[in-house]
Amino acid sequence: MQALADLMNQQFLGISTGRYASALAVIILALIGKKMFALLFTRIAIPIARKTKGELDDRFLESMRKPAEAIVLVIGLFLAVQILQLPTEPYDVHAFAMSGLKAIVIFVIAWFLFNLVGIIDHYLHQWAARTESTLDDHLAPMVRKSLRIFVVVMATLMAIQSFGYPITGLLASLGIGGLAFALAAKDTLANIFGSLMIIFDRPFRIGDWIKAGDMEGVVEEIGFRSTKIRTFAKTLIMVPNNVIANMPLDNFSRMPKRRIKLNVGVTYDARPDQMREAVKRIREMLTQHPAIDQDFFLVNFTDFGASSLDIMVYCFTTTTIWGDYLDAREDVCLKIMGILEGMGLEIAFPSQTLYLHQEDHEQTEPRKQ
Repeated sequence: MQALADLMNQQFLGISTGRYASALAVIILALIGKKMFALLFTRIAIPIARKTKGELDDRFLESMRKPAEAIVLVIGLFLAVQILQLPTEPYDVHAFAMSGLKAIVIFVIAWFLFNLVGIIDHYLHQWAARTESTLDDHLAPMVRKSLRIFVVVMATLMAIQSFGYPITGLLASLGIGGLAFALAAKDTLANIFGSLMIIFDRPFRIGDWIKAGDMEGVVEEIGFRSTKIRTFAKTLIMVPNNVIANMPLDNFSRMPKRRIKLNVGVTYDARPDQMREAVKRIREMLTQHPAIDQDFFLVNFTDFGASSLDIMVYCFTTTTIWGDYLDAREDVCLKIMGILEGMGLEIAFPSQTLYLHQEDHEQTEPRKQ
């Protein structure tokens, strides 16, 4: 026993062997506790979470499992450092060890946050899959990478600060570098924000017929930097998202119905009763037309034009497809022509009537004297 006591009292680097043994025992217990904690998670906590309907708790526990095991080991290391009573002279080894433990805790917390970003990324991908835009699919990885880079950078800076190194100068240099980067990449950043505006406002989708300024066509692709528009002349326009997001835009594909507006001119030899009958028959035709929306339409004799008696026809088609709309408009025009022809009325065309009025003037010649 005396030999064992002497062995325990022996010192190495100013610390007794007994303290080394105690610290080692604490670390071994911490490793055992880490294994038990992992067993608790895999055998009890995770199976309980899997019985619930949602998958959020499953993913949260999975993200927390490894960092939580590491925290158990860090606690054992902290107790071991306290038991060792590391020297403070000539070098403050105890303070350095405590700073190291703080840095480890910071990285463990960052590890947990890094894993949580994976949960956010999972739900972002689910949201993007429910939309038709491919821009969302580009946004989700960007958000994941940006958040993870932020977590790593902040953890590194906090770990450096835990060792007593000031990070004010480093942050200032990062600020200057960030400003220079922002100035150099301002167009790219503007397009990124334009992309975000398109994502959240959703002014158009792939396949929509839009008009923005002088550009008109069908949206063919929505990218992270630009939007591709296929014009009706089959040319391809690539518009930066920053530009198109700040332009007044007409989305013809969002119309619930398309308008037909006609002014039908009848010649001036039509009688009032014929005009009334023409208006009545056109209304009846629209009422029975399958391609005309029945919620609202107008047919009225409205004007005495320069060369015609004008009947306004104002209605909407039930379809918004361009080709079907033109077919419906054509059919309405042909039916109106048939109605007027059946009534013996003629469609007027621009013309002028010139009336000449001649007066006879008697001229008296002066008599000669």
